[in-house]
This record gives sequence, C-alpha cells and structure tokens, in this order.
Amino acid sequence: MSATQRRDNGRATRRLTAVAVTCAISLQTVGCANEPFEVTLPYAIPHRYEAAKSTRPTNVSRWWTRYGSTELNALMDLANAQNFDIAIAVAQLEEASAQAQIAGAALWPTLNYSENNSRSQSSGTGTPGVISPQVTRDSFSKQLNASYVLDIWGQNRDAVRATLHTASASAYQVEVVRLTTRAAIVNNFLLHAANRERVKVATENLANAERVLRIIKDRQAAGTVSALETAQQTTLVENQRAAIPSLRQAAELSRTALALLTGRPAQTVHLKTNRARTLRVPEVSPGLPVSLLSRRPDVHSAEEQLFAAGANVDVARKAFLPTITLTGQSGFQSALLSTLLRPESFVYTIAAGATQPIFEGGRLRGQLALTEAQQRQFLETYRRSIVSALTDVEIALIAIRESAARETAQRRAVAAARLAFVLSEERLTQGTIDLTTLLTTQNTLFQAEDALIQVRLLRLQAAASLFQALGGDWDETAAGLLPVQ
Repeated sequence: MSATQRRDNGRATRRLTAVAVTCAISLQTVGCANEPFEVTLPYAIPHRYEAAKSTRPTNVSRWWTRYGSTELNALMDLANAQNFDIAIAVAQLEEASAQAQIAGAALWPTLNYSENNSRSQSSGTGTPGVISPQVTRDSFSKQLNASYVLDIWGQNRDAVRATLHTASASAYQVEVVRLTTRAAIVNNFLLHAANRERVKVATENLANAERVLRIIKDRQAAGTVSALETAQQTTLVENQRAAIPSLRQAAELSRTALALLTGRPAQTVHLKTNRARTLRVPEVSPGLPVSLLSRRPDVHSAEEQLFAAGANVDVARKAFLPTITLTGQSGFQSALLSTLLRPESFVYTIAAGATQPIFEGGRLRGQLALTEAQQRQFLETYRRSIVSALTDVEIALIAIRESAARETAQRRAVAAARLAFVLSEERLTQGTIDLTTLLTTQNTLFQAEDALIQVRLLRLQAAASLFQALGGDWDETAAGLLPVQ
C-alpha cells in the first residue's frame, strides 16, 4: 500500500469516526433510538360468549351454502368473479404492492449508463484583424454512473417495512370487502325471498277477504246485514290490496341490488326463489372469543396498519441522523473514436458524502410528532376493531336465540289465528257471528301470517350476521398473506 493510499484511508477513517460521534450525540439529543412499542389491551379477552350454547371450534367453510339454495350459490360465484368492489380492492392491493416495490428500490444502488459524442469547430475569426485556420475537435465519452445511500441506520429498511405492512393491510382489506359483499348478497337474497312470500301470502289473504266480502254482499241482498258492514269488509279488502305493491317493490329493490353486487345489469337477473320458509337456518358454533382475533380480516388489517405506523415512526426518528452517500463513475473518454477503448482513455471518479440535518425549522420534529400521533390513532383503531368483533358476535348470537324463540311463538299464533278464521267463516255462513268479530279475526290472521315471514327473515339474517361477525370464509394462506418480518 502506497503512502498516498494510507493517507487517504486515514482520512476516510477519521471522517467515519466523526460521523459516528455525531450520530451518537443525535440519538441522545432527540431520542432516536428504537424504543420498543408494545401493543397492550386495557381489558381481558372473555373466556366465552354469554349467548353461546357451545364452545366447539368454528367452521364457516362456504357458509352461504348452508341455506340450501343453489340459486344463492350461483349468485355468490358470480360475485366472486364480477363484483366491482372486490375488483377495486384488488387494484388497491396491487397499488400498495407497487408502493412497496418502489420503497424497496432504495435498498439497492442506482446504476446508469451515459454516452456523449460530440464534434465542435472553432471560429477562425475570433480575434480582431486575425484570420486563423478553423479547428475541429471531436469528443467521445461512455460512462457508467453509480450511486448508493448507505442504510447504516436502517431508515430505508424501516420504510420498506412500513410499505409491506401497508400492502398486507390492503390484502386483508380485500377479504373485508369480499366478506361484506357476501353478507350483502345473502341479506338481499333473503329479503327478496321473504318479500315474494309476503306478496304470495297477501294475495291469498286478499282472496280470502274477497270471498268473505261476497258472502256479506249476498247477506246484504237478503237483508240480513247493513251497508255499513259491507263497507267495513270492503275497506279490509282494499287495504289488503294496497299492501301488495309495496311488497313487490321491496322484492324488486332486492333483486336489483343483487344484480349490482354480481356486476350485472338488473335486466339480466331474475330469481326463482319466492319463499323464505323453504330456506334452512344454518347452525354454527362461535368457538372461543380468543380465536376470533385470527378469524376477522378487519382485525388483521388494523393490526398491519398499526405495524406500518410503527415503522413510519422509526423512519421519522432516523431522519435526524446523517445520510452517507457513495457515488462513482467510470468509463472511457477520448478525442478520437479509434483510441476510445485504449487503457489510457479509462477515467473514473469515486466520492463519498455525508449530510447531517442541523436546522430544519422544526420540520423533522413535526414529522416525528405526526407519525407518533398516527401510531396512537391506529392503536386505538386496532383496539376498537377487537371490541367491535367481540360485540358483533354477541349481538348475532342474541339475535339468533331470540328470533328462534319468537318464530316458535309466532307459529303458534298463526295456527290459532287460522283456526279462529276458519271457525268465524263457518259461523258467517250460518249467520251466527257478528261482523266486528269476523273483521278482527281476519285482521289477526293476516297480520300473524305476515309477521311469521318477517320473523323467519330475521332469524335467517341473524345467522348471516353471525357468519359475518365470525370473519366469514377466507384462507390466509391461499390469499398469500404472509407475516412481515
């Protein structure tokens, strides 16, 4: 090693030592050391759900198929392939992945190739009163330029980690959108079936009311009832008739909503299912509350956002530290193309530089405060997502339990109302019943039958809400969701 090389190495060592001392002072001054951030919950996860009958492990695989409708299954397959919201979420995931790729490029050196070939000719009359020969000069240059920012503090790695966590959160968000879409399809399908059944029951009740009206009119013609009694029954008939259009409209609204959810025009979607009572009520065990944290994609998404915020805090802290950049270029330069590639034409430049922030007007401290506030925000969001998940399951379990009890009681009410209507109609033909009792009996039956359908709908929807609250059907491995290191 020559004396010149030893002198240069000594200078480089002294510069790096000065940088290290400066960094140590910066770390102590601004507190840029990696401080551990522990995610804690101010509450204990319950051991079981209060409204649950069993603690068997959850099985929600293809949960929508448990309603026993091939038509619903077909709608779900269409939505998986054509739903716009899912497609948008997938595109947002691709955007987040691209951002992670961009951030990862900072970990590698940049390498560029430049080439410059020129010919110039000087003027022979540049000096007053002197005319000299023109001079033509050629220049040929081909160079490789390299630049690399040393990530000695890990700032770039932290930035990459933040974007990877953000991309992972977007991946979980795709599953959140998919779960929401599936729940919306099931709910609108159930609404359509229930309202079509309500139309059918209302039409049957209208026919019953019209039959009774004919009997009353016959008795009015015979002089045994008054015009008032006929008008009362007519009012009942028309009220029953007026209820049908709104039920048909509600069914059509559900059908058009299903068309949008499956990415198709409403004119192309027609459903055959018209009875909610023919659909099965799915049964599922909610499992243990602690297992819910690994089942809910929204909880995973909030957790990844929290981790990304923590990485951004590390980036903001390390922005106070010096930045060391290595640059270099090498190539060939010659005045003649024939001598361009000779060893004597080889040129190179190597440089190292360090930049230490001294005064930024509070920008770096403001950026650090911003990222720390965002971290606290995402922490509370994560905590809220856990509480919301536990609450959603409990609410769905209560709805299932109470709607089942209500349906059982409502079935008994319908059976009693139907028997009362049959008996009152028989007495009407015999002329042994007053019209007020008959009207009350009819109204009770009509309302009881309509209420039974609505209660059945609530029970079916409660099951869908439970599946949604449990996180739905998704596979973390199949979705490519891997933990970020």
